[in-house]
Amino acid sequence: MDELGWQASNYGGLPSRRVDLLLEHGHLDLVIRAAEERGEWFCAQGAVEELCRSGEFARALTVMEPFVASGWRPAVWAKADILLRAGRTDEALDLVGPDEEGHASPVACRDVAELLVRAGRVDEAVDLLVPYLNQSWIRTALVDLTEGQGRDQRVLELIAPYAGGARRAGDGSRSDDSCGDVPELRARVLERAGRADDAIRLLGKEVAEGRHLTQSTLTSYAGLLARHGRLDELRELAGGENAHTFLDTYAGALRDHGRAGEAEAVMRDAIAADDWVGYRSWLSSFLLRADRLDDAIAVAEVGFSWYDCSNLLTPLVIPLLDRPEELLHLLEHPLTVPHHGHEEFQHWWRAHALAGLGRAEEAIAVVEAHPAWWDDPHVVRAGLLRTAGRLAAAAAELRDLGTIEAREELFEILVRQGRAAEALAAHPTVAEHRAAQRRAAEAESVPRRVDGYSVEPPL
Repeated sequence: MDELGWQASNYGGLPSRRVDLLLEHGHLDLVIRAAEERGEWFCAQGAVEELCRSGEFARALTVMEPFVASGWRPAVWAKADILLRAGRTDEALDLVGPDEEGHASPVACRDVAELLVRAGRVDEAVDLLVPYLNQSWIRTALVDLTEGQGRDQRVLELIAPYAGGARRAGDGSRSDDSCGDVPELRARVLERAGRADDAIRLLGKEVAEGRHLTQSTLTSYAGLLARHGRLDELRELAGGENAHTFLDTYAGALRDHGRAGEAEAVMRDAIAADDWVGYRSWLSSFLLRADRLDDAIAVAEVGFSWYDCSNLLTPLVIPLLDRPEELLHLLEHPLTVPHHGHEEFQHWWRAHALAGLGRAEEAIAVVEAHPAWWDDPHVVRAGLLRTAGRLAAAAAELRDLGTIEAREELFEILVRQGRAAEALAAHPTVAEHRAAQRRAAEAESVPRRVDGYSVEPPL
């Protein structure tokens, strides 16, 4: 149980992404073998999903059973899921449901309720949640689980008693905001029940009277207006005290209604009046989606040299990671300057773009020109060679390194070369991952000596 818990929380052993890579290349039997022989939890999960998708429920149960035998709760729930998908609902519920006296935690009740809904027993699921509706996350679960199940009126009746608590908190008569989610939840149910006007009136009244207890309520109201074409009301809100919350939704609604020119003008006017980073971020992303990269750069460039580049530069880079020619254009644009404290990002982005264009030697030269930024240049070079499509050269770069990171990178290359059994043998085991983590923790706890003085590690 300890080892399984460690795998799940640390993505130890073969994580889901690498399991998916094996399955995408048709290596289900190899994934099952890794689950059986190496105790790989993510392999068991991936194999079970694949087997259930093809209707092989008995085989899926066989794969999961050793994990269930440990008593680890997520494995027991995984078995219940298999039974449910196999149509064995009573067995699934017997495995995880409340005991004969109804003892169960709210968390367990929420999970059992999900199983009941999937089995078509919606009323039983709702009854199971009712005793815990004083908790906001259970109210949210009730709304989520009953969507599309024809129980909207009953859900409204069940959460209605908590609306009074939300109203009193909003009026300031008490500080408890535990019911602040209720107006938003009621609006969600009304909208999906075909009563959008009622939902708009409900949230509109909350906002107008200042009873919105969370930023989420404001954004929910804006989204509700946008979805139902209430652009005039949205425009009025966007010009008020909550412009930072509403304006991007209003501009997005204009765009979605075929009025892109107006959307751009609205945001440019907002920037001229209030040069807020959120407006620039929205407009630069909007322009990039319209394939106007140079215009997007011009809008965002004021933030390129900031220490925190996450609001303006990074949102332009991320969509271009698989468009290397445009990424290189962005990085070489005269307005794109090195951003303070994050030069390594630009070096990596440039190397990635060059490799994506097949220019592996130039990409590697970028890394070699700035060696201080890379913990293991061999692994970085191998990744660039792989991106450039030179798998054999990438594998050769990693073959004799033997480090955890190198073996993980080698795994992906070997799978893509059609050498999946070799890849699995090369990949670190769960035990090796745990040992490496312990060594790293011990190294951090040992004081270093600099010029004869002991230097304590940072807390």
